[in-house]
Amino acid sequence: MLTIGEFARFTGVSVRRLRHYDALGLLPPASVDVATGYRRYTAAQFHRLHRLLALQDLGFTLEQMGPVLDAQVGAHEMRAMLLARHAELVDAIEADRARLGRIEARLRLIEREMEMPDLQFEDKSLPAVLLAQITDEVERVEEIGARIGPMFGRLMGGVMGAGIEPAGANVAWYEGRGERTGIGAAVPIAEDARAEAESIAGVEVSTLSAVERAVTVVHHGAMDTIGETWQALETEVERRGLHAVGTCREVYLEEPQDNPDAWVTELQQPVG
Repeated sequence: MLTIGEFARFTGVSVRRLRHYDALGLLPPASVDVATGYRRYTAAQFHRLHRLLALQDLGFTLEQMGPVLDAQVGAHEMRAMLLARHAELVDAIEADRARLGRIEARLRLIEREMEMPDLQFEDKSLPAVLLAQITDEVERVEEIGARIGPMFGRLMGGVMGAGIEPAGANVAWYEGRGERTGIGAAVPIAEDARAEAESIAGVEVSTLSAVERAVTVVHHGAMDTIGETWQALETEVERRGLHAVGTCREVYLEEPQDNPDAWVTELQQPVG
């Protein structure tokens, strides 16, 4: 037999909490000394306490726990309930993490409103470029980040497997298609590599048209902050009395895989 103090020490539950469970009839001691009032527990009661604590984590109220405990829910049933609750909590944590990321991004944008911009915008033409690419469409802009990375992974695996030497820096492009957005993960290639590129499963070869005039800016840092630079670029386009047209592009000038913060990306917005 275990004293209430020993039972508390072995289970990590306070003596005060054990007395509360006893008062509610959820976990009465195995015996109570009539003369002293000392409570005694047995090791066999560990199982009931485990279930009690599990039900509490599942969201059951103390009043609801008694009937479930008295029904002697088995280990398999309890495990299934806990696994379901575990999945719910993981989803909630991921949602909160995503929400936190959005809040941090909005905070950075608001803070930048109070700072002098240090971006250098350039007005220039863009040449036509032959691309080996994988394309897709997304319904929501928020989907792009999760989609474009794997697209580049498949593309570069195919290009390298075919022995094709890229003719320039990797390019991602985006274009509005009604309420959807067309996206492309692309690598420039020479004309004499067209046949090899066209033979790669899932890869298409196309020419990204030349642009007479575009406003560009260089983004330094990871992709999770590139949206802020895009907004600054579009603000500059509007300030110049221009409007965005055609397909906008990201050209990855430097992309060290071991240091996302050291990436250098040129953003290109065709304008009219």
